[in-house]
Amino acid sequence: MVITLYHFPISGPSRAALLAAKALDVNIDVQIVDLFKKEQFKEDFLKINPQHTVPTLTDGDFTIWDSHAIGPYLATVYGNDPNFYPSNPKEKALVDQRLYFDCGTLYPRIRAICFPILYLGEDQILDELKQPLEEALGFLDVFLDSNKFVTGDHLTVADCSLVASVSSIVAVGWDVTPYANVNNWITRCALTIPDYEEANQAGANQFGKAVRSKLASGQLP
Repeated sequence: MVITLYHFPISGPSRAALLAAKALDVNIDVQIVDLFKKEQFKEDFLKINPQHTVPTLTDGDFTIWDSHAIGPYLATVYGNDPNFYPSNPKEKALVDQRLYFDCGTLYPRIRAICFPILYLGEDQILDELKQPLEEALGFLDVFLDSNKFVTGDHLTVADCSLVASVSSIVAVGWDVTPYANVNNWITRCALTIPDYEEANQAGANQFGKAVRSKLASGQLP
């Protein structure tokens, strides 16, 4: 049975799903859907995902989208590491909380900065958008205090989502060195997740380049 990931490397959430697959050593067929070329609106893709978003995963006759659902699905069905997405209710709840922190707090604050620049013709980062992102990075730094990863000493699916988000804004030029725990954790994830450079960093670099190319001179954060 072929597992297919519809993927756009520039998308942080899409890279999060790919990182989860890499961490789990799940063999997947990657199909690129270029959002810049509006390929997500092609009829064939709309039949798969009417919400026309990436990442989208098909596993036989089953289809799921949203990286925060895809990662846990892959871990539950194909995972062999009990730490990556725990079955223990309390441990699982903590991983879920970190996933929800990414999709509800951190990533939306990154998107609020980058989406208007990429798609709406803005060429400046508004000052009022900077502090909320700094706050979110501060929360993440606290989560990592005395921890190797975001819930403890083991890599989880939540790390895959969060590092995809943080590496995207770092590639834009955001300085995370004031957050020592976050800064060290990015390096730790890169060394722990197989094929990290290809699966995540290359796409993050493309994302950063795309955003920076549209910023006015001197507008890097």
